[in-house]
Amino acid sequence: MKFISLGSKKERYTLKEVLFKGLAPDGSLFMPESIPSLSEDFLANFHAYNLPDLAFHVLKPFVDADISDDVLRKIVEDTFSFEIPLRNIEKGVSVLELYHGPTQAFKDVGARFLSRLLGHFNKDESRKLLVLTATSGDTGGAVAHGFHKVKGIEVVVLYPNGKVSPYQEYQITSPGANVHAMAVDGSFDDCQRLVKEAFKDADLRELVYMTSANSINMGRLLPQMVYYFHAVAQLRRTGIMDAPVMTVPSGNFGNITAAMLAHKMGLPVKRFIAATNANDVVPRFLTSGAYDPHETLVTLANAMDVGDPSNFPRMFELYNNQLETLKGNLISFAVSDSEIKDAITEVYNRLKYLMDPHTASAYCAIKRELKADERGVFVSTAHPFKFGEIINELIPGGLEESGYSIDFPKPDRRKMDVMPNNYAALRSCIEKMA
Repeated sequence: MKFISLGSKKERYTLKEVLFKGLAPDGSLFMPESIPSLSEDFLANFHAYNLPDLAFHVLKPFVDADISDDVLRKIVEDTFSFEIPLRNIEKGVSVLELYHGPTQAFKDVGARFLSRLLGHFNKDESRKLLVLTATSGDTGGAVAHGFHKVKGIEVVVLYPNGKVSPYQEYQITSPGANVHAMAVDGSFDDCQRLVKEAFKDADLRELVYMTSANSINMGRLLPQMVYYFHAVAQLRRTGIMDAPVMTVPSGNFGNITAAMLAHKMGLPVKRFIAATNANDVVPRFLTSGAYDPHETLVTLANAMDVGDPSNFPRMFELYNNQLETLKGNLISFAVSDSEIKDAITEVYNRLKYLMDPHTASAYCAIKRELKADERGVFVSTAHPFKFGEIINELIPGGLEESGYSIDFPKPDRRKMDVMPNNYAALRSCIEKMA
């Protein structure tokens, strides 16, 4: 397997080059040169595989030119070492819970897989690797945990000052050691822009050996395909063989792009629904055909507060950049904060199932779109406790009744340094570290 830049589509790159570059030299995203089709035998029987074996077979076509089967097996065993359950919550609707990893968010799988790949490829390097990433909430904690004390790697996490939950901020700032957290005076889009500027800075790239751990990095994106094979496998084990409607809460559109990659490999999915919040560039694009990013709006579902989703070009490329083809496979809805609040409260009161705001947005979208004869799966991307302030406001005592309690020291924001929202400030920090 080789990879190409979505910009030029001429040069071909190895997996190692793609992981360490993050972005292509022309500033574009990397994409697999082609999407492999899995064998008919595997597609008929993948529900018989355990989770690490499933991950091994799904990921092998993308990495087998660069790492051995033994190395891949060890990496997937380390990565997929926790439960990813599918729960039936009401007639025709199941939820795939992706928050059972060490930082209680779906980003754990991608961060663990990427850290182990980079650690493998970097083990013989004499110089340190700098991993630079931006987060709207959960990515930062997952990257900080996944890379903490990985030999030969330093990590810089940029996050929007005052725009992540206290628990998310604790997860980003607490590891220390080789993990450096930087609050930025701006939005997630500002943090992401700063990261992209750093990777486009040829002089800095000469000085600093660095890559990214955002979902712009293929090493983060590829393992997320496994979620969706695992969801369908669990449905099959209960006797449900119909292809489900898959609904994914979407901010940077990496997770749903991974789901669509899985579909292109042969995973049976009837169609996709992308649930967004007020940052609705993709729903508007599907309606108007005009891709018109706007300034990021702050919502309850803060990990989805993305005004210009980085992974959208990859998703569009999967459908040959044809709007009508994409619309034949994808519906996207914007869900308001009031709808999110109502869904959290209503589902808890009726079903005693507690949802965080991102999960609630996906629930709203699937309930709006699912037909009576269809099976729906919606994705839960974060533990409800991570948004305890919102939950406690809507359902006083709901977290305790559900058995959710995590003790953590809240960061003293008065003592925290905030980085100005400009590239010169970031470059200065990176140069000092180098």
